[in-house]
Amino acid sequence: MSPMITAVVAFLIDALLGDPRSKFHPVVLIGNLISALEKILRHDTDSPNQKIFKGGLLVGVVVSASFFVGLSIEIFTENIPSLAAQIFIQALVLSFMISPRTLGDAAREIYFLLERENLPRAREKVGWIVGRDTKNLNEAEIARATVETVAENTVDGIISPLFFFAVGGLPLAVAYRAINTMDSMLGYKNEKYFYFGRVAARLDDVANFIPARLTAILFICAAIILRLDYKNAFDMMKRDAAKHPSPNGGWAEATVAGALNIRLGGVNYYFGEPHFRAYMGDPNEILEAVHILGAIRMMYTATVLFLSFACLIV
Repeated sequence: MSPMITAVVAFLIDALLGDPRSKFHPVVLIGNLISALEKILRHDTDSPNQKIFKGGLLVGVVVSASFFVGLSIEIFTENIPSLAAQIFIQALVLSFMISPRTLGDAAREIYFLLERENLPRAREKVGWIVGRDTKNLNEAEIARATVETVAENTVDGIISPLFFFAVGGLPLAVAYRAINTMDSMLGYKNEKYFYFGRVAARLDDVANFIPARLTAILFICAAIILRLDYKNAFDMMKRDAAKHPSPNGGWAEATVAGALNIRLGGVNYYFGEPHFRAYMGDPNEILEAVHILGAIRMMYTATVLFLSFACLIV
């Protein structure tokens, strides 16, 4: 069976049902495994080399276990006589690995709160999807944080898992989701995780290298379809993508910033401490709530384009 038919069905399942909140959600279970292994392996008294080794051991166990689970599901479903049942079961599992509906709904809710001038609630909601301090953000900063999150998570939460599914089926898609979950839990440059989370962070960088650049191309194509500034999107991608502290994050953010004619990046506060992130794009337009809708449209269009191109190629 064509894997991309399954991917399309997974996208439709996510669009209709969203991502259910459950303690049995596969990503929650992966997170529980990571937490359990961290309690066993990470010790503050370990040397830096010991922390790197143990962090790498955790990565190896989690990725291997996730790959094996994905492979087992794939083998099980392929032995089912009904092709429709095969597609549906694999698509259902894959739908847990992607999050366009959840990402779009969260961003759209912040847009409506800004439109109603409910800044306190908008600050609270944006705090659910970003790691920075949000209690003092104005409308422009809330909009910036939301657009940046939609742009960056289009890579992590949509294109990358679909890319790995197209390359290696459910095993690689589930393994990628495990890699990304480990990075979100362990990949911090603080005292606690600087060494222990290093392997997880580096592996996430490697995994997202191709999908991030592919997403930038998809965003430019989306800008053409949506009649946004696709030329500026291309120019900002070339000029600003490499400025991002992440080797992958700037490709999506710079391209979206160019298409919407806004400037992303700037000063963010973490635990009260200011941190400057390089600017992406030029401030040709003042950042406001409506740009959130533009980012959501680009996210959905890029996703449909990826599925369409992948179906044609496969």
